[in-house]
Amino acid sequence: MSLQILVADDEPNIVISLEYLLKREGYTVVTARDGQEALDVIAREQPDLVLLDVMMPKKTGFEVCQAVRASAELQATKILMLTAKGRDTDVAKGLALGADAYMTKPFSTRELVQKVADMLAGLP
Repeated sequence: MSLQILVADDEPNIVISLEYLLKREGYTVVTARDGQEALDVIAREQPDLVLLDVMMPKKTGFEVCQAVRASAELQATKILMLTAKGRDTDVAKGLALGADAYMTKPFSTRELVQKVADMLAGLP
């Protein structure tokens, strides 16, 4: 069974391109268009990794990250925050709330694929 990744972003073009890119790398991909949907999908699917946009409707990526880390059954989920908010304070906040890694947009797809592979290394 391939590893599952949730792409949570409210920008359809980003979701489509990341979904294509990650499926090409052999991952199973599920998507969410806002923070509340992301939480629902994480609870239902329990993906191995979440690519999480910070600025989304309903709940921000920061709120989603905090909720996942507060849940005993979900806290092992790996979270990579993807955002245009690249200020040091935003990065620090994301990491403080429990994100495993942080990448700012625009990002290189090659870097993203490598980061995902590194984060999932060692998982069955």
